[in-house]
Order: sequence, then structure tokens, then C-alpha cells
Amino acid sequence: MTTAGKRYEALVQGLRDWQLEAFVYVPSSHVAPVIRGLDESGQPGFMANREDEAVGIAGGMVLGGRRAAVVMQDNGFGNALTALTTFAVAYHVGLPIIANTRGGLGEYNSMIHTFGEAVPSLLAAAGIKTERLGAAESPALWRSTACAVAEHAVMTHRPVVLLVDVMHPGSLDG
Repeated sequence: MTTAGKRYEALVQGLRDWQLEAFVYVPSSHVAPVIRGLDESGQPGFMANREDEAVGIAGGMVLGGRRAAVVMQDNGFGNALTALTTFAVAYHVGLPIIANTRGGLGEYNSMIHTFGEAVPSLLAAAGIKTERLGAAESPALWRSTACAVAEHAVMTHRPVVLLVDVMHPGSLDG
């Protein structure tokens, strides 16, 4: 299994360690292994057309007492920001969000750099806690951090974002 595959598997295991009950995702080839891994482990998954829709669906599940998470790309925070600030933050929804980063080393789409690089600052300005994982961190750390982010979201009654760099050249080695 490649290093990237081990990290994807670690994210899935971390969410399972937290006892995830359902996830909502916006399709992306970069997080497809996480979506596939959660699906194959028996976690009910629900596809959303946009990131704001994903926040609404998963947030409703959380308010209904379920352990739910969102899986998306970080460039989707442009769509999700209003739903996050006026719903998830305002109504104290403990929602973990796993988002792959775009715009760093290994990014092939030149137009995405400007927004992708601003995401951590944008989330900080909105008062949304963010953790980051990259190529230098072990799969074991990816697993424990995924679980810890979900636990922190529930404990603080706030959305917490885990930004994972799966496109960095160091993440792609075998």
C-alpha cells in the first residue's frame, strides 16, 4: 500500500475510532479513497451537491443526536462559509469536517492556489478551529488526529476542520 493509501486508511480508521455513524460528502477524486473507505466499512454516506448543503445535512444529523462528519475539498469553504457561520457556529453544532487541501506543492490547477492558500486564514477569521496534517506526519498521527478532531467538535459544540494535504509530493511516495 502506498503512503497516501495508508494515510487515507488512517483517516477512515480515526473516524471509526470515534464511532462515526454517518458522513456527508461532496465528490472529489482527491478524497474518493476516504469516501470509498468509509463506505466499504459500512458507514452510511450521503452525497451533497455543494459544501453548504453538506454542512446543512450533516449538521441536522448532529442536532438529531447522530455522530456525523463532512468530507470535502478545502476550496469548497467558499460555498460552505455562510452555512458554517450562520448555522453550525451560531447553533453550536459539533461537526467534524475532513477536507483535503488544494493549492500547495503538487497542485496542478493554477487557478486554485489563491483561494486554497487563504483557507486557514479564512476559517480562523470565522472562528472555526482548524488542524492540519501533511506529508511529514505518520499515518498513526493521521488516525489519532482524525478521532481527536471529531471528539473536540463534539466537546466544544463547534465545527472543527481537519485539513489534510494529500497532494503534496511527499504524500505520494510508495
